[in-house]
Amino acid sequence: MRTLCITLGDPCGLGPELVTRHFLERGDEGDRFLLIGPAPALDRELARLGAPRFFSSLDSLDAIADKKPGVYIHQPPELADVTFPPGEACCEGGLCAGVSLDAAVTALKSGLAQGLLTCPLNKAMLNAAGFDFPGHTEFLAEKLGVGRDNVCMYLCGHDPDDPSPKLRVSLVTTHPRLRDVPGLITKERILHCLRLTAGFLTTLGLDGPIGVCGLNPHAGESGRIGDEEITTIIPALEQAAAEGIQAVGPVPGDTIFHFAAKGQYPAVLAMYHDQGLAPLKLLHFSRAVNVTLGLPYPRTSPDHGTGYDLVGTGEASIDSFRAALDMLRKLVGRTD
Repeated sequence: MRTLCITLGDPCGLGPELVTRHFLERGDEGDRFLLIGPAPALDRELARLGAPRFFSSLDSLDAIADKKPGVYIHQPPELADVTFPPGEACCEGGLCAGVSLDAAVTALKSGLAQGLLTCPLNKAMLNAAGFDFPGHTEFLAEKLGVGRDNVCMYLCGHDPDDPSPKLRVSLVTTHPRLRDVPGLITKERILHCLRLTAGFLTTLGLDGPIGVCGLNPHAGESGRIGDEEITTIIPALEQAAAEGIQAVGPVPGDTIFHFAAKGQYPAVLAMYHDQGLAPLKLLHFSRAVNVTLGLPYPRTSPDHGTGYDLVGTGEASIDSFRAALDMLRKLVGRTD
């Protein structure tokens, strides 16, 4: 039987509410879920909704191995006395997120869980709590022994009930300052992201060329407004072609997403964060999923932040969480 792990993220944010609403409405649907985080965060949501507990508590991670399908929570001992005010950015929220992620890594590496969904955290609060990582992607890459440079951030619109074309975007760079981006774009990095993206598309049963963005406006106009396309991106594309990877470009960033949204490219490789995610969120804001390519275990996440301003209002959309969970189920597959 497969076990799907879900971290509650920053308990001051929307994670506990999304988890609570989902399982109250849909139950376990035949799977075994291991929630990791502070149980009082879920109890807070249950009290607000006037609903009974939908989960059972586990004293240790190992206890999940003998459980039947259902929803279970493990609260790491370090979180027993931590307080986390709802709707507020605070160090305690970052501590809960980081400690929970550490426990999730243990569950994956020990074979207790086969996949991970991470609820949102606050990067600044994660750092304030002593975890020196820009976010989930880098944290998991390092803790799972892959290395920060060997993963690729991939995001997609995902709706299992809607077969229309969706944007799927991989990023060469993740969260650096914009002025640092050109120096981080190398032939090797582009190639690595193309390899991971092409492999993931094969897993999804998708075919066709990956559209590759240029870095500069108009893809540099043959070097007149930037030469990174000539010196870095085109050589990477030539090597990718030699390896049998279907990829075309560099295509100007102001046109490529128009054609990708119509289905011309099954995925786009963007050079930096906002180049790729601005169009994706324009079209799929409520049903976007974040996937980390290159990890030894499937990991998905809703593509939104902690949403402190929405905590307790009942107005937050649950669609991205459900899309992330559906994607995780597909990637892990059935093991029973």
